Amino acid sequence: MRVSIILAHPNKDSFNHAIAQTAVEILTANGHQVYYHDLYEENFDPLLFHPEFAKDATIPNEIQVHCDEISSADGIIVVHPNWWGQPPAILKGWIDRVIRPGVAYEFLDGDSGEGIPAGLLKVKAALVFNTSNTSAEREQKIFRDPLEQLWNNCIFELCGVKTFERRMYRTIVISTEQQRQAWLNETKSIVDQHFPANNING
Repeated sequence: MRVSIILAHPNKDSFNHAIAQTAVEILTANGHQVYYHDLYEENFDPLLFHPEFAKDATIPNEIQVHCDEISSADGIIVVHPNWWGQPPAILKGWIDRVIRPGVAYEFLDGDSGEGIPAGLLKVKAALVFNTSNTSAEREQKIFRDPLEQLWNNCIFELCGVKTFERRMYRTIVISTEQQRQAWLNETKSIVDQHFPANNING
């Protein structure tokens, strides 16, 4: 299977990097092909300009690489912190430029963009791993878990992904080494569950 990993955290020593590396290790051990992108390391340009809007627009080569990988991926894993209830801006820009018409979704004939698009992704499972310094109770009661709404309802479901799982690890700022190791073990288990060695098909 081909699995895309998209990481968005500026600190190479972050727990987000540890999560992403754990995912890479288990996917590699299971024999899968990994497309790995550390957006900050790659200096990904998040700015979407009007010439890229159209489905048949000519897009830069570096963006086309991401689009081609997402189009062919059997799985997607996204790793990022919770910043103001949102992904970092660099990842939002990746969504804007890569999760695009003709790649991740399309509107049916006669639909000018006001309806519900048809999903194009062939992804069998999408996983999102988040970190946060907000308590679970406050996240649900006050903020209504905006990252769940974004990734599950607003993106992957509309792009045709049927299997979605998300984990939020908290509270990072006061977490112990033992807690972090337990979270990495959980990450390994989740990735292994969705992308086991016996499902290798390319």
